[in-house]
Amino acid sequence: MDGNTPEIKRGRKYDQVIAGARKVFLNQGFEGASVDLIAKEAGVSKATLYSYFPDKRILFIEVAKRECAAQADRALQVDATDIPVREMLTTMSYKMMEFLTSTFAQRIFRICVAESDRFPELGREFYASGPKLLEDRLSQYFEHAVERGELKIDDVGLAAMQFQELVKSEIFVKMIFNIIEKPTQAEVDRVIKGAVDMFLARYGA
Repeated sequence: MDGNTPEIKRGRKYDQVIAGARKVFLNQGFEGASVDLIAKEAGVSKATLYSYFPDKRILFIEVAKRECAAQADRALQVDATDIPVREMLTTMSYKMMEFLTSTFAQRIFRICVAESDRFPELGREFYASGPKLLEDRLSQYFEHAVERGELKIDDVGLAAMQFQELVKSEIFVKMIFNIIEKPTQAEVDRVIKGAVDMFLARYGA
């Protein structure tokens, strides 16, 4: 963590606190998630909660980081060496889309943007645990695919960010601005096929 964020204490009730906070943040949002409510949901005292997380922002950052890390793991948990690039990209895209269109991800994004001016560490931590983590994981996969001769990429970091943006096309933006509540399966299929087709048209070997 950066210099503005205190070191987080770990202990036997840490996971309990995180699980309770996740549920409350999901149901109530950041502003509506009171310390009393989080402590009650987690089954701990306020004193115990504060001993782990003296600031609600720090707790939110930790919940968001764990959720984003889990999403990155889910998106890239397939053995890349055994799967053709198109199939791998398509599989990753569906897992990314599942997270991006979840209520939790939408709320995380809105909260981080809304609070980023007052609490810049919130945005930095979210970026590091979300887009940057996924960029690093995608870059590693792309490097292997380049070595196998399946992709031709000079800047894998840029390609990783471009692929994320392709998957976010249309649906994510419309959800963020409440144009749509949830995409249909046909809309998801259309965006993902377009993302993979465009990416391979540019970087396919």
